[in-house]
Amino acid sequence: MVALLLFAFSALAVAFVAVTSDGLHDWRGRPLGTDYSNVYAAGTYVLDGEPTAPFDPRLQYAREQAIFGAHTDFFGWHYPPFFLGLAALLALMPYALSLLVWQGVTLALYLLSIRAIVSRSAAKLDAWMWLLPALGFPGVIVCLGQGHNGFLTAALFGAALVMLEERPILAGVLIGLIAYKPQFGLLLPLVLAASGRWRVFAAAAATVGVLALMVTLAFGADVWTAFLASTKFTRIAVLEEGQTGWYKIQSVFSWVRMWGGGVDLAYALQAAVTLAVAASLVWLWRGKAAFPLKAAGLLCGTLLATPYSLDYDLMLLAPAIAFLAADGLARGFAPWEKTILAALWIVPLVARSVPEATLIPLAVPAMLVGFAFVLRCAINETGGARFWHFAPRVLK
Repeated sequence: MVALLLFAFSALAVAFVAVTSDGLHDWRGRPLGTDYSNVYAAGTYVLDGEPTAPFDPRLQYAREQAIFGAHTDFFGWHYPPFFLGLAALLALMPYALSLLVWQGVTLALYLLSIRAIVSRSAAKLDAWMWLLPALGFPGVIVCLGQGHNGFLTAALFGAALVMLEERPILAGVLIGLIAYKPQFGLLLPLVLAASGRWRVFAAAAATVGVLALMVTLAFGADVWTAFLASTKFTRIAVLEEGQTGWYKIQSVFSWVRMWGGGVDLAYALQAAVTLAVAASLVWLWRGKAAFPLKAAGLLCGTLLATPYSLDYDLMLLAPAIAFLAADGLARGFAPWEKTILAALWIVPLVARSVPEATLIPLAVPAMLVGFAFVLRCAINETGGARFWHFAPRVLK
């Protein structure tokens, strides 16, 4: 029922924005799809033969103002050069059509990845019972509202994990494509190496290498220099100073900064969490736990390990929930597992609004609990020594 209500609300919200838009702006005068405006603006620079321009905040803002008006807000371009080609392709279309194509195609890819995850379950599921929770997932309306790339990131991760065992080369290619969001690739090489998936590792590395070569040949070596220079602005202005807003960034780092902690303390605590998550994932992926637990642990751990993830990036929780739900339906749910899954499912709805109003973060604590629960289930399944005491997993 909750999924149905949220899906209905999302559909109505999208319809309202569409009918009140002038093709460039929403009813509040903002660029339609807000953050997507930076992708489109960057793409127009590439088409103009200026691929380094999006990495200069001053030039990027000037192009956004030229397209959307002098009073538009600044939406920075923080992606590596890998994304420039796709941005240019999207900029060939009128803005509203470009946004529709971007959102429609990546949403479809996300849904296909969820379908692939669920279809691997041994449970007897109705052919379409997964669709409503997947569409009603609050991260969907967040991505639709912001025109962002959460659908694509979730699709790449979900599909890669589904194919990891049977189609390792294709899985590696999909993992390599995640390089367009490099902050989410931190743990992937570690997990692949720890679990001995060297074919996947090699395919991913080769994919990144080919992409880098193609980008260099297409746009010149200067594009890499421009990108590296732009990371200073992203690190200082967006992450450390929080000009985007601490409540928007869903990380331990942002949590510390939002509560008044200094930059050094924030980095230290984030590093501690990242190292703990990395060590836990090495143990998990080298062990004999069920693959859905490994996949869900990697997805949650990926979000926890980076200091820079926003509320639309919580789309990665969707494939994590799908893996755990499919596994639970097939094997039986552990105590409190449904409650934890429900909390992870709903948290994108309030991940931004609650800390903005109260300074109380919800997404990071929910993900920490979810990650710990995955480890607990793995310990119980494999008969390993427990690091904390919970009731054993009950199979029903």
